[in-house]
Amino acid sequence: MNRSWQRFLPTAIQKKLEPYQHLRKAIANTGWLMGDQVFRLAAGLLVGVWLARYLGPEQQGLISYASAFTSLFAIIATLGLDEIVIREIVREPESSDEITGTAFFMKLAGGVITLIVTVIAITLTRPENHTVLLLTSILATGTIFQSFNVIDCWFQSQVAARYTVMARNASFVLIVLAKALLIFLKAPLVAFAFAGVAEIALAAGGLVLVYHRLGHRISFWRFKWSLAKSLLKYSWPLILADALITVYMRIDQIMLGSMVGDKAVGLYSVVVRISEAWYFIPGAIVASVYPVLIKLREEDREAYLQQLQRLYTFLVWLALAVAVPFTFISTFLVTALFGQQYSAAGNVLSVHIWTAVFIFYGIGKSVFIQCENMQKFCLVCTAAGAILNIVLNIYLIPRYDIMGAAIATLCAQIAASTIIPAMYKPDRINVRMFLKSFFFVSFFRKKSW
Repeated sequence: MNRSWQRFLPTAIQKKLEPYQHLRKAIANTGWLMGDQVFRLAAGLLVGVWLARYLGPEQQGLISYASAFTSLFAIIATLGLDEIVIREIVREPESSDEITGTAFFMKLAGGVITLIVTVIAITLTRPENHTVLLLTSILATGTIFQSFNVIDCWFQSQVAARYTVMARNASFVLIVLAKALLIFLKAPLVAFAFAGVAEIALAAGGLVLVYHRLGHRISFWRFKWSLAKSLLKYSWPLILADALITVYMRIDQIMLGSMVGDKAVGLYSVVVRISEAWYFIPGAIVASVYPVLIKLREEDREAYLQQLQRLYTFLVWLALAVAVPFTFISTFLVTALFGQQYSAAGNVLSVHIWTAVFIFYGIGKSVFIQCENMQKFCLVCTAAGAILNIVLNIYLIPRYDIMGAAIATLCAQIAASTIIPAMYKPDRINVRMFLKSFFFVSFFRKKSW
């Protein structure tokens, strides 16, 4: 026990708290990440609502379609490296410059390839719509600047999120103000696409500045071919898995644009915006506890599984705390925020919001996937979910419009996170822990898996 006040607690309570002492730094780190995301959620929602009202469903649909289309190829830029880089830096801190430098140049090359491939693909897919082509080309440029996110990976490996938060919030505030000014000046749609890229570029510059202020230098980074091959060896299943995740998270918007129209994409994008606004919660928590759980798994597997069960329970109940009330207030909320022109999206949100339960759990499960090197099986589950989503979209969208897209997404999430893993023995432990998570008592039990 390191806190002096804890000496005055009853012995039984002290023993209960002991398993959590090593998580104190992670919890503080989570606080920074959560505070950052809450701030972004509040400010971003304010401007996002104002922007959606200004653009209307049609133009909102155009930029949402361009963003969804770009995201299909953005995985080429990330290369599934982030969690691998964090893990390797934690394991070999003396090689951090080589690891970070190698990942940076890999991502930089990936960003350039992403831009080229995206432009070619959108030209072939919607050659008649020059606005979509221009918007997609602009947004794809931002993937080049995302190569600097390797600095964020380094900070996460040190459980020092506050530096990333400060760097990114500075650029975020500037762009929020810029977007507000653009709305006030009644700027064209293209201007907002440029603003999105500018935010990524400014955030990259902020990360470099903070990294240097702490005494580190990009000039120390080194690219190493053997390390690049090693990183790709572990990341290629994640590349495919992330690509497939993007497919069944974004293909609905692309299929709506092709099968129904850009207005439908605009309505559905409002649903996705509100539903996905909460995904930062598990992301921040897992990013903070990930390095701790890596070490714990190597030192004490029983304690590792115990903490994993607690993580799942916590994430599932956070998701339920979001999904249950939103089921009843969705129509009122959408209409109040975005106006009557978006009212058709209300009922759709009451269905789509339940994907949070399975996504929160899935983000938590990513720790187990990495620690147990189950990336290949993760790929199988994700592929099955993506295929199911596409098939269901083909069947449901013509019949139920945007509601069909929401149902397809929810069914795909359920299948990929629980039904398919239950068929694979090494992953059944996660399914059991997920189901036990609904019984909150498992949070307190020593052995709950």
